[in-house]
Amino acid sequence: MTQGPLTTEAGAPVADNQNSETAGVGGPVLVQDQLLLEKLAHFNRERIPERVVHARGAGAYGTFTVTADVTRYTRAKFLSEVGKETETFLRFSTVAGNLGAPDAVRDPRGFALKFYTEEGNYDLVGNNTPVFFIKDAVKFPDFIHTQKRDPYTGSTEMDNVWDFWSLSPESTHQVTWLFGDRGIPASYRHMDGFGSHTYQWNNEAGEAFWVKYHFKTDQGIKTLTQAEADRLAGADPDSHQRDLRQAIERGEFPSWTVGVQIMPVAEAAKYRFNPFDLTKVWPHADYPVIEFGKLELNRNPENVFAEVEQSIFSPAHFVPGIGPSPDKMLQGRLFAYGDAHRYRVGINADHLPVNRPHATEARTHSRDGFLYDGRHKGAKNYEPNSFGGPFQTDRALWQPVAVSGVTGETEAPSHAEDNDFVQAGNLYRLMTEEEKGRLIDNLAGALSGVSRDDIVERAVNNFRQADGDFGKRLEAAVQALRG
Repeated sequence: MTQGPLTTEAGAPVADNQNSETAGVGGPVLVQDQLLLEKLAHFNRERIPERVVHARGAGAYGTFTVTADVTRYTRAKFLSEVGKETETFLRFSTVAGNLGAPDAVRDPRGFALKFYTEEGNYDLVGNNTPVFFIKDAVKFPDFIHTQKRDPYTGSTEMDNVWDFWSLSPESTHQVTWLFGDRGIPASYRHMDGFGSHTYQWNNEAGEAFWVKYHFKTDQGIKTLTQAEADRLAGADPDSHQRDLRQAIERGEFPSWTVGVQIMPVAEAAKYRFNPFDLTKVWPHADYPVIEFGKLELNRNPENVFAEVEQSIFSPAHFVPGIGPSPDKMLQGRLFAYGDAHRYRVGINADHLPVNRPHATEARTHSRDGFLYDGRHKGAKNYEPNSFGGPFQTDRALWQPVAVSGVTGETEAPSHAEDNDFVQAGNLYRLMTEEEKGRLIDNLAGALSGVSRDDIVERAVNNFRQADGDFGKRLEAAVQALRG
């Protein structure tokens, strides 16, 4: 910034920034002191509503580089040739904590990635876990209410958390993951990322494929025990944000190897479980991860508020060659994310530098609204028009999906393994004896804070259905802690 005299927001020089203007020495402050009024009024409006979820976060800019040919699966231009680079912005976050919460807590981590492609911004909004607690967006507000502060006590209540989880058996897989060793990453650099949802890729020939994204950390997985996290959260609440910023400042640019699982569309209906169920993973033995890119973070934001807090992401931001799937959680997020940022940041949030496309221009007929920047000048604001305005391409970004049946609000299992406990049991049995021990200790410690025996028993029974040994050991551990 150019050095010079301090000015008001209108550009007038400031004579005195130390004292308010008064009626005589020691007298009352005058309303004509516009610098004082301007500063106080601005201060009162400096904050915007924090995100309802994923409020606590950190971000960095970087580069995505294509390392393998995937053009047989997608026509997305930013993936069109090996060696091609695309600018990115990645925001990490915790899910449940508010803006001032500590980083080192047991909570999933958001992994929201914006690609500034030549066809517009593509947002991949995922987590550091491949699954989630629920499979239908209609349950999302209820779930988040259990993670946030109770309306009566004003605190997070374990009764609420475990009451919901125990009554929602589909959460068993994610809860097993969350209370295992990877439930508290040591830093944002030392964790994997996932698109989590199923998405569609489609190629130039019009063939469609279902895909799941994987980001494997090149730094290696590092985690914290509950005791280590408790100490770090108290000693340095900004631990993960600080670690990311300082690593980039040192030139130790974190990176991830990017891969994708690919399922031909025709196989989805016959697969042994619903491939669009967010509480389940696709076994790698069925659909191996195909590496196709490298993500590197190499530049810190200059201003956290402007670039991290005001950054917006929406899973509805697709580019040609990539689209949604029938995943019911994804379908809900296609609406909710855009609605949230229009409320939180404003209807013209896309005008901010961090949110604008880099290699192309947004050509819309949207006008006016809060902080509209006049980018369209005198161009017509309707379509079609005969004044050279933007026009439709007549080519959809993704391939249509066949649907059948009647409308309804219930979902009957249509796959052999549409079961809430199979994969949680598989995950438990993959663990070493030491990992199982830590998982049991973490779960028992959390359940010991629940006041009602029926909630505890219901929760333990979910893990018992996943694996008999899992439930038996957890029950004994909880009883030992509760007396």
